[in-house]
Amino acid sequence: MIAFIDAPSPNFDARRAPPDMLVLHYTGMQTGEAALARLRDPEAKVSAHYLVEEDGRIFHLVPEERRAWHAGRGVWQGEDDCNAASIGIEIVNPGHEFGYRDFPEAQIAAVIALIGDIRSRWTIPDNRIIGHSDLAPDRKEDPGERFPWKRLAEAGHGLWFEPAPERIHALGGLLQKGDQGIGVVVLRAGLHRLGYGLKPGGDYDADAETAVRAFQRHWRPSRIDGVADGETRAHLVGLLQLASAESVTGVLN
Repeated sequence: MIAFIDAPSPNFDARRAPPDMLVLHYTGMQTGEAALARLRDPEAKVSAHYLVEEDGRIFHLVPEERRAWHAGRGVWQGEDDCNAASIGIEIVNPGHEFGYRDFPEAQIAAVIALIGDIRSRWTIPDNRIIGHSDLAPDRKEDPGERFPWKRLAEAGHGLWFEPAPERIHALGGLLQKGDQGIGVVVLRAGLHRLGYGLKPGGDYDADAETAVRAFQRHWRPSRIDGVADGETRAHLVGLLQLASAESVTGVLN
């Protein structure tokens, strides 16, 4: 049993359907106390369902059955009201503005336990466990490249793929802003299929660069430059295969 600390927020409204997505954030404020106060301030008009402190304490702010106000403008897998579809988890970390740092072990263990608990109540596919930066790559960076997405996936939550060297080599050189051609079309289509709001078709424009950077921040954190090298594209191909297999399994079940 998880021990929740009740800290009700007034910032929520009604859902139109059961949640089927999880969105992870960092708080991006100097202290957890300040973040908790903001998430409960009716004037701020922001909230999340949960906040996880660095020491592993979990605060429960909004009932899962209600629509918390955490995601804002963005798209994932065609859903453009991500608040309505998701459960939001704020993870205390000062973020890029105030001294971004690694997430402590106690905090990550608590996040993993919390996600497992949430998924015991709702049907949330691995390909709909995402970061704030995935649904809003033009606005957000959280929870960022230091968040251990691989660790989360190893615990059974979310997608992760490690491409073999030969797969990386087979995909060749770089695709970057200003490029055109079939490689760019395939890249944009793949990012769109995975869930990003990037429209398929077109050149390697600023929107494509922004989506690639967000993808790298989640799935290839050693390179976050918006340039799609062979390894970035190999990660994408593998993730699409995992997501496709998950969809088939879901249908069969």
